[in-house]
Amino acid sequence: MAHDDLGVDGLNLSDSCNSAPISEDTQQGVSENDGGIQITCFSEVVNDSTLHFQIIRLQKQIYAWIGCNSSKLGRLYAASSTRPANLVSVTSILGGASDNTGSGIARRLVIKTGLNIILACNIPKNNPMLEADAERLLIQKLVSLGYRRPKPDGSSV
Repeated sequence: MAHDDLGVDGLNLSDSCNSAPISEDTQQGVSENDGGIQITCFSEVVNDSTLHFQIIRLQKQIYAWIGCNSSKLGRLYAASSTRPANLVSVTSILGGASDNTGSGIARRLVIKTGLNIILACNIPKNNPMLEADAERLLIQKLVSLGYRRPKPDGSSV
């Protein structure tokens, strides 16, 4: 196994999902639902870069990983809604503050889902188009899985 295939503590992150060769118009996915934990993995080819995604749904939170052309963990962010103003706070858990690729994605995921988010992001910095594509694909998948904040119905209590 090459060093590029290693994630945290030498674990190969792609081992947790079925993998197969992908082309530009195919999507790989596998889901497991065991004890309230749902794992979803998929990959997409965007502008000659392969984006890999893993979503782990835990109780009241989502862990998401985005990898670009490798299975390295990348930077790790935690984001959650704060009270009383319902603002979103994001902090970097792993990685420096000089590269904030992924912090905006984590913030917007909290707004879209209403859940706490742990996001690992291995997207090259200074590539905003790839970051935007990764965010769009991740949000599309989360919406298709039903992970979105319920819309207020407008009724008075």
